[in-house]
Amino acid sequence: MLVSNWRAILKRAWSVRLMALALVFIILEPVYNFFAATWVAKNIYIQLGMSVVTGLLAAAAIVARIFFQQKVSGDLNGKPPSEG
Repeated sequence: MLVSNWRAILKRAWSVRLMALALVFIILEPVYNFFAATWVAKNIYIQLGMSVVTGLLAAAAIVARIFFQQKVSGDLNGKPPSEG
């Protein structure tokens, strides 16, 4: 079941933004491997860097999810955030 403010969460939550960026790196890694194998020699440092960035973004998304975000979570007294 979705939370009542799922649109606000998709727009404003840092965890969603960081996971979307991690997804970009997850998609780019095999694309880079394909083109590197086809046209140029593979560079292990680029592959390692992309893997490290992906892991760091995923870890940052977990941390961002557990921190309170005023624009997404609303007030501390349990009021839902405004949808606007």
